[in-house]
This record gives sequence, C-alpha cells and structure tokens, in this order.
Amino acid sequence: MNKLAFVFPGQGAQAVGMGKDFYDKYETARKLFAEADEALGYSIREMCFEGPAEDLKLTANTQPAILTMSVIAYALLKEQGVEPDITGGHSLGEYAALVAAGVLSFQDAVVLVHKRGQYMQEAVPVGEGGMAAIIGLDDATIQKACDEAAARTKGQVLPVNYNCPGQTVIAGSTAAVEAAAAALKEAGAKRALVLPVSAPFHSPLMQPAAEKLAAELDKVTLHDANIPVVSNYTGKLETSAADIKTNLVAQADHPVQWIQCVRTMQDFGADTFVEAGPGKTLCGFNRRIDKAIKSLNVGDEASLQKTLDYFKEVR
Repeated sequence: MNKLAFVFPGQGAQAVGMGKDFYDKYETARKLFAEADEALGYSIREMCFEGPAEDLKLTANTQPAILTMSVIAYALLKEQGVEPDITGGHSLGEYAALVAAGVLSFQDAVVLVHKRGQYMQEAVPVGEGGMAAIIGLDDATIQKACDEAAARTKGQVLPVNYNCPGQTVIAGSTAAVEAAAAALKEAGAKRALVLPVSAPFHSPLMQPAAEKLAAELDKVTLHDANIPVVSNYTGKLETSAADIKTNLVAQADHPVQWIQCVRTMQDFGADTFVEAGPGKTLCGFNRRIDKAIKSLNVGDEASLQKTLDYFKEVR
C-alpha cells in the first residue's frame, strides 16, 4: 500500500439517525457528541438521532452535524491504528480535514461551521440564490452558458464545484441559474438539476459570509498542519496555519476545485482513500476521477468494520 488519504464529505450527506450506532457502542463517539453539544449550546446529538429532517437540513445545523459525524469516524479509525498521510474535505468537509491534521480543535471547528452556515444563509435572502448540478458536459460549455445566462438575466451564475469529470455544480442568482440550467439541458447535458439548497454556496454572492467568517477565524487558534491538507480553493497541499486561514476565507465565495484536490493527493502518493463521515459521495467522485483509486468509507458501524477488515488484510 502506498500513501493513505482521508477525505471528508460536505453538505447533503446528512440523514436522521446518523451516528446513533457509533454513540451506542463507543465512548469516543459519546465524548465527541457531548463536546459538540457543549460548544454549540444545543444538542446536535439529538438532532442527528431524532431530527426532524427539516431542522437537520438547515445549513447552520447541517454543517456541525456532518462535521461531528466525520470527526467521530476519523477518531474511531485512529483508535484502531488507521491514520492518514494526507487529508482533504469537500467544502464543509475541509474543516474536518483540518481537525484531523491538528490545525483546528474540534470544539473550535464545530462553532466555526455553525456560524459559517448562519453567515452563508444570511448572505443571500431565501429565494434569491440557487445552485444546479450539470451532468455530462465539459467545463468550457458550462462556462459559456453561464456567461450568456448572466448577461441575459443581468444576474450572476458560474461554476462553483468541479466535483468530477462530467459533474459540475453552478451557482448564483436564481433567475440566472435557472436560465443557465435550461440552456445546458438544450446543449446536451444528461441532467441539469436545480438543487434543493437555500443559498448559492461558493459563488461571489457569498462574499458577505466570507467577510464575517474571516472575523470569526481571527478569534481562534490555527496551528501548522501535522500532515498536508489539500485546499479546496487552491487545489494544492497546505501546511502553514496562515495560508490555511487565508484559503478558508476564500473558500466561502470561490469554487471548490475537488478534481484538482484528488489529483494533488494522488501526486503526493495516495492510492487509497477513506471517506470518513456520512454517505459515499466522495467515493463516487473518485470512481469518475480515476478508477484506479481504492475507495473505502466509514459512515456507520457496518462500514467501519468492513474498512478495518480491509486494513487488517493489507497490513
């Protein structure tokens, strides 16, 4: 086995009931849920286990819920001697990656992503911004349609998540996103699906959120990374606390360069990736980026045991 990468999912992977089996079985999970509840001043544990789904879907709740689940998955692997050589996360997931790399404390990260969610929601009134997933078209075609839709509607729309070859997410003002999605469907997209999200994440419309996030990051201590972390904003390896802080602010209102992130981890020598947290979204992206990547996931007790069994065999 070459190098091992841990990657952490972003928003959309949440589900009511997540983490319950970890909580019932492991003291580490109970401890981390308790730390999250204390840092937030409300019970994210109850929201994860019992919902309601409508509350869990609220950005300010989703972000700390997924972060907590992701850090628990990481901690359970670490207890069994499975640790990464390099790490990264998709959007929100970058914060879990920074906890794993020793840049941020878990408590600081939980509070930061809760506020990040609030600031993102406040940046654009509900209904005035949106996102759409475009499947099956190249970047140049998507960019051209976005430029034309923005000009036509006098709004903003641009690619914001380069997830994997053939899947790009666009975001911006509602009318411009809808116009671009319709044009891309006509241009031959397999799907041009307007997403059920309440804000245009990673677009320039998020600049007010980025500015508020910068002020919050000034209040916490960031350490240089113990292992390299791949930045969503640059797509490059980062270890300097100062650079990581700058990139986290930029990440809020700039595109997520996920394809580049994965390729950077491969260039570092990572050939096995563990997605730590709910869902298997990043495993799916890996298959589209490079079928040679060995992808595992840890989102519940069954997948934890399956992944641990794999490492017992290869080590």
